Amino acid sequence: MLKVAIVGYGNLGKGVEKVLLNKDDAEIVGVFTRRDPQNVSTLEATVYHMDDLLNFEDEIDVCILCGGSATDLPVQTPELSQYFNTVDSYDNHKLIEKHQENVQRKTNKTTAIVSVGWDPGIFSLQRLYIESILGVSNHTFWGEGVSQGHSDAVRRLDGVQAAIQLTVPQEEAMKKARLGEKDIEDKHKRVVYVVSDREDKDVLEQEIKTMPNYFAPYETHVHFVSQEELDLRFPTMPHGGFVIGSDDNALMEFSLKLKSNPDFTAQVLVAYAYACVNMNLEHKYGAYTIFDVAPKYLKRAQYDVL
Repeated sequence: MLKVAIVGYGNLGKGVEKVLLNKDDAEIVGVFTRRDPQNVSTLEATVYHMDDLLNFEDEIDVCILCGGSATDLPVQTPELSQYFNTVDSYDNHKLIEKHQENVQRKTNKTTAIVSVGWDPGIFSLQRLYIESILGVSNHTFWGEGVSQGHSDAVRRLDGVQAAIQLTVPQEEAMKKARLGEKDIEDKHKRVVYVVSDREDKDVLEQEIKTMPNYFAPYETHVHFVSQEELDLRFPTMPHGGFVIGSDDNALMEFSLKLKSNPDFTAQVLVAYAYACVNMNLEHKYGAYTIFDVAPKYLKRAQYDVL
């Protein structure tokens, strides 16, 4: 039986709990949060404060860390990897190597797998396969999916009550990628759904389209909707994308279409939590990325020894 601690309980932590509750060979030791445990409602798991986590050191096989990459994981993963096997979804591509090194220095007969998700993670593997097998560069297209950062930028404008921004791959750009073209511009367009009580919606539309670093100079479409329509369109946080590479002989393409970004990321994290402990059973200590995890470690059969 795999004994798991869920560290953090936002959308990702909730997804991890749902996945684990459907496993017949896993047990949730608890959800550990910085919030007041009495104010956190879970599906079934018992909630503890983060300060109590070390009290369970002998009862936990692996901690699945569900915090954010900006401030949580750079601190939590190195700290907790001193005492526990850990898996996280750190997603700052440019700083993954540094993050891995920071965790590596802290591991102590423990195993950590960092930056596990769909990108970085599964998409990273696909890019490696394409570059290694075909010897060509690849193109990654994100979406159709909700961008949290872009959505938040729109919500911060005056008179905006709610907003969702979709990143949508350009079909023409994807066709060029499948034909093996190397330099492809304008890979994505942005579609924004906005709830606003402003009367000058034409002005607001231009404020969105000309927002530097977010929408200008990209192709952007703005739709004004009611809160009810927004809720109906986006009951979850869909996402996905494509990794495409081709040469004169072959086309390699991998795609994901997700109804819920955090729920799928949770599924990936749980799969690699099994791998993490399997590796630890073989004394493979230290910090690893998805590139270092042999597929055999994803097999759950090894848990008969636990």
